[in-house]
Amino acid sequence: MGGGAVSSAERLESLTSWDADWSGLRVVVTGIGVSGFAAADTLIELGASVVVVDASVTERTEAHAETLRIVGAEEVRLGPEAVESLPMVDGALPDLVVTSPGWRPDQAVLAAAARKHVPVWGDVELAWRVRARRGKKTADWLAVTGTNGKTTTVGMAESMLQAAGLKAIAVGNVGKPILDAIREPVEYDAFVVELSSFQLHWAESLSPVASVVLNVAEDHVDWHGSYAGYLEDKAKVYRNTQKAAIYNAEQIETERMVEEADVVEGCRAIGFTTGVPGLSMLGVVEGLLVDRAFIAERRDHAAELAAVQDLGAIAPRHTVANALAAAALVRAYGVEPIAVREGLRRFLPGDHRIQPVATIGGVVWVNDSKATNPHAAAAALAAFPSVVWIAGGLSKGVTYDELVSRNASRLKAVVLIGVDSSELAGALARHAPNVPVIPVEPGETGEDRPDGASIMEMAVARAADAAASGDTVLMAPAAASMDQFVSYAQRGDAFIDAVRRLVERQAPSKE
Repeated sequence: MGGGAVSSAERLESLTSWDADWSGLRVVVTGIGVSGFAAADTLIELGASVVVVDASVTERTEAHAETLRIVGAEEVRLGPEAVESLPMVDGALPDLVVTSPGWRPDQAVLAAAARKHVPVWGDVELAWRVRARRGKKTADWLAVTGTNGKTTTVGMAESMLQAAGLKAIAVGNVGKPILDAIREPVEYDAFVVELSSFQLHWAESLSPVASVVLNVAEDHVDWHGSYAGYLEDKAKVYRNTQKAAIYNAEQIETERMVEEADVVEGCRAIGFTTGVPGLSMLGVVEGLLVDRAFIAERRDHAAELAAVQDLGAIAPRHTVANALAAAALVRAYGVEPIAVREGLRRFLPGDHRIQPVATIGGVVWVNDSKATNPHAAAAALAAFPSVVWIAGGLSKGVTYDELVSRNASRLKAVVLIGVDSSELAGALARHAPNVPVIPVEPGETGEDRPDGASIMEMAVARAADAAASGDTVLMAPAAASMDQFVSYAQRGDAFIDAVRRLVERQAPSKE
């Protein structure tokens, strides 16, 4: 470069390890939640000049802001006006913006960065760039995305890796920010990284050992602008994959993503199916999960990995698919079949994912509040023959016609929650006109502004009236929760609490 000044772009290009020169880099971090806080804290530790912005002013954001000011943030701005324009850093245009996953590209700060040609990274891109640190082992990455099943799959893969004696942890969109895991003193062998479409949108440099798109269906169309945009971001998980690009053989979209991906030379395409597997695939034969991809004699043999019954008492088709995807990831990493089986046996599914809550008078009550879109709800409905379905909420711009038409024969009744479930109600009228639809109107609770608990109490009561022995009451809303609940977890907890109170009311008196 002839001794000339290094450009901002050239400097960013050189930032590929913890030990690179991050000092004085001017960075704006958008968001002060879990991911944003971790990104800002990391950048401050690296010596960057950091300004943090967030529209929210709450006790939590104020506490995070105070902590970041103490550790050395140049400035933390909270409130709606803080996110109306791209702030200066050290009196100059920032070199970089690091954004929290949920921030849309058309948000004012990010749109201004694009206009002014300021690069935008996500927290995962930053994590990839700082993952290598002198004197510390660098963990390998196994990357997981998909419309549904991500958290279950990364949990299963984590359990399998640990059963093999490896130091492994599930990180990313699953809960623990990957930057926090990188900064821990533990020397991990592997990270199983759950990646949302939002995180992938802002990621460019990742090169995982193995990667998978579990499935795709219409979701977050409002954020990505179109389904095509959503698929394009999901497909980025395969970019630069080193050993195995794993796809769902029952969804042509994921296979096409692999076919079009620019992977590392020698990377293999590996399929998984809940049917009998072909060559270079994992699948199911006579109740066994088997591998025809990672064995030498795969042309005419298969290696037994586990039994479907190892997945627990309720093992619907999509759970089997998740287990196969997790197995493909760890087999690509070199884990033996015995650890796959042991990992599945040890694995405890998370709450709110086809979670049995109670059996009352022959009626099984199941919480699947994590079903925040039609694809997830379809997987849950397919597991049961006769369902009283509690559904509705914030639709995120999706449609319900296919979901209802495919599952109409399973529906005994539908209890509708949500501030506006007109899209779902319309689909039910068109495709399941003979199924009783029982709306829970907010005014029926007797409160001017009912909380989620009272809404769910009413929904559970209506479902109990509609159900009979042999039915399943399934709370799988096919929608986001934020119209009436803080989160899908709060919605699930409200359902569990309401069912428990129903059990108590129906218990025989001891008098």
